[in-house]
Amino acid sequence: MTFRPGTEITRREVLHGRLWMESAVTVVADDGQVLAVLVEPGSPFRFHEHPFGPHPWSAYDAWGGTTVLQLHREGDAYGVWKFFEDGVFTRWYLNFEAPVVRHDGAFDTDDHGLDLIVHPDGRREWKDVDHLSELVTSGRMTGEEVLGVLHAAAEVTARLDRDERWWAPWDHWVPPNG
Repeated sequence: MTFRPGTEITRREVLHGRLWMESAVTVVADDGQVLAVLVEPGSPFRFHEHPFGPHPWSAYDAWGGTTVLQLHREGDAYGVWKFFEDGVFTRWYLNFEAPVVRHDGAFDTDDHGLDLIVHPDGRREWKDVDHLSELVTSGRMTGEEVLGVLHAAAEVTARLDRDERWWAPWDHWVPPNG
């Protein structure tokens, strides 16, 4: 299943088989292997009741002031996000998350709480490493799942060290209105 460019679809976060959050995204490209979607400022969020309580972003009604291109490669346990502020590229953001599962008009994933920021100068900055133990303690993730996230993080780091970025073809992409 592929999505047609220009189509609005729903990005859904699903935790333990239950829908937790939905947000609207616009398909930029989809070749069946890499799904590229655009998140624009003001894109609304919709939250659902969940046994784990409110979603971490539930204090927000919509996406903030940045424009983000999200790249999801089939089977990868991370998405690659390209951030823009006022049309200017500011950073790559590797969001460790469940591999995408496609549905009619939507795709599912789940944020695994670990992020790697790659600045334009190549400098790397880990984010939320200290939150991984909290995810296990709360039951949101198992220890085995966290090990999988850390394994994916080690693989990504090794790829970056070798300058192997499958998302490099998107280096010069800019938002259509930016």
